[in-house]
Amino acid sequence: MMTTRTTGSFMIFGALSGAVAVAAGAFASHFLENRLDAHLYDVFQTAAQYQMYHALALLAVAFIASRWPGALIRAAGWLFVAGSVVFAGSLYAYTLSGVRSFALVTPLGGISFIAGWVCVALAARRI
Repeated sequence: MMTTRTTGSFMIFGALSGAVAVAAGAFASHFLENRLDAHLYDVFQTAAQYQMYHALALLAVAFIASRWPGALIRAAGWLFVAGSVVFAGSLYAYTLSGVRSFALVTPLGGISFIAGWVCVALAARRI
């Protein structure tokens, strides 16, 4: 069963992740645009975009979980958290450091996002 604490955790992480995504996008626009090549700049912006999408998704999961708690919606939330950290984090690390091996784990974050959305869909079937 979903606890209020878990729902609150999703809301907090979603809100903070949204703030980081906005800050990352602003940082890219103001400081990185002329310092990175076009490809790396686009990669950084993609990380910020996906982080924002999933920050909003986490807020939606928190709302859904408060009305219709269950294991699938809880799994979706944790998969979105993991996806945000791994997907966006690895791309930020890659673009800022130039170490390409950081990008090797990015697909794991993408898989977490996909699995999270599948969990949301399966949870919706039970409503």
